[in-house]
Amino acid sequence: MKLKIYTDGACSGNPGKGGWAAIILDEKGQSNISGGESNTTNNRMELMAPIMALKKIKTKSEIIIYTDSRYVKDGITEWIKKWKLNNWKNSNKKPVKNKDLWVKLDDCCQKHNVSWKWVKAHAGNKFNDLVDELAVSKTR
Repeated sequence: MKLKIYTDGACSGNPGKGGWAAIILDEKGQSNISGGESNTTNNRMELMAPIMALKKIKTKSEIIIYTDSRYVKDGITEWIKKWKLNNWKNSNKKPVKNKDLWVKLDDCCQKHNVSWKWVKAHAGNKFNDLVDELAVSKTR
């Protein structure tokens, strides 16, 4: 069975108090993980969620990660290739923001067979709505 992971990040103020969450679905059922930071950004929390979820998976697995963040999905599936070729500079020749987390996410993805799916936020997807609630709860 492919593992399914739903991820989300949230921030109260940007920067501000942030939260991240992930729901991991496997043959045993559902497990939820979440955490937060006192002074962070929404994008950092969006990146922390899949990093922390992938760190929980100890054996090489086929994984589908669902995110409502185009920043995360496009960054890890498209932009990162050019960033690496351009010594972690973006298309404006500026240093890539959140490079530390992009490197961690890329490393975590190398340990598994990961595919990424974008889902529309706040559109009635049960697990996306739940993971959003978990992430937002860490910003209070």
